[in-house]
Amino acid sequence: MKEWIKAIVILPFNVIIVIPSFILYFSKHNFLLPNLLQLLLGIILLVIGLFIAIWTMLLFYKIGKGTPAPWSPPKNLVTIGPYKFVRNPMILGVLAILTAESLILNTINIFYWAVLFFLINCVYFKVFEEKQLERNFAGEYLEYKKRVPMWFPKIRF
Repeated sequence: MKEWIKAIVILPFNVIIVIPSFILYFSKHNFLLPNLLQLLLGIILLVIGLFIAIWTMLLFYKIGKGTPAPWSPPKNLVTIGPYKFVRNPMILGVLAILTAESLILNTINIFYWAVLFFLINCVYFKVFEEKQLERNFAGEYLEYKKRVPMWFPKIRF
């Protein structure tokens, strides 16, 4: 449990709270109120993002027997819940939260951080994480990777 709490405090907390706070502070943001549509969209994205992020972190803890952190990765491959549709739903949840913050706080700078965060993760997953998952889970991960897209769910009609 201690490792899990440490992973949450170090990773998602820094990404969605600490870094955006620094961005706001150093960009000398003038807090203009968002319009109603922007505020509603931000609240919807915030709720969805929090739900997905919390759900996926709990799955890592309960099913994976690990954390989202690279120093304490899951011991079991998690392929249920939102992981049935995309391989990285936790990151999508965090992106929804960052986009919500950008809308609610009416600042493009946090949105730029969300884009940069996404690009960093695209590289990180391709270069490091997927190779580690292939080593740790071998054929199980390769089969999962064939079935489930990295970022965007397959839409079936």
